[in-house]
Amino acid sequence: MEYFTNGLLRAVALLVSGDAATFSAVAATLAATALSMLAALVPGLPAGFCLGYFDFPGRRFVRMLSDAFMAFPTVVIGLLVYAMLSHRGPFGDWNLLFTIPGMAIGLALLALPMIVSLTAAAVEGMDARLRLTLLTLGADSRQLRLGVLWEARHGVLAGILAAFGRVVSEVGIAMMVGGNIKWHTRTITTAIALETGKGEFAEGIALGMVLLAIAITLNAVLAVVRRRSGA
Repeated sequence: MEYFTNGLLRAVALLVSGDAATFSAVAATLAATALSMLAALVPGLPAGFCLGYFDFPGRRFVRMLSDAFMAFPTVVIGLLVYAMLSHRGPFGDWNLLFTIPGMAIGLALLALPMIVSLTAAAVEGMDARLRLTLLTLGADSRQLRLGVLWEARHGVLAGILAAFGRVVSEVGIAMMVGGNIKWHTRTITTAIALETGKGEFAEGIALGMVLLAIAITLNAVLAVVRRRSGA
């Protein structure tokens, strides 16, 4: 217990003093996560809405495929992206391997099926009478789609936060594609794994506290949004 207490006290000291290595890992994590979420949200939200709202041939197969990719092994994603971005790969000339943008590509592939599937589930979960009510009020097709999306916003937001949580805590992709380079691509999770393995327990606890704070903040934001909207 004393070992844990001493590590916790040292971790607090590292955070309060603004330890450069610790906050470098935090900055790399936030940068890679922001880029990957943006890259996943731009195609993921429209695709998820269309998958949940429209009925078209092959819809069930596409939905099943999207759900299956949610459980795709992250190490395999990292391996595939590494192979594509390596100097012998088709995109090797882009020099994205062991960079934050390259790492964001792998993380975006991790987040994309989650955003698509959870957005589709949120839209499908809407009361069937909602469309009839909107049509009765004179809504056109565009207003109808916007109305359904607005009513499904909490489910969509929860899906986005779930994808964010998985991306920000990812280890395999960050390690393989980012390379865990100190001051450059070392993220919170890869730093925790490395420092704990080296016996630097305090550094691991400090970074774990930051990761926990991010998770608590996300859930607090979701709770505030729900309360203000009267959900």
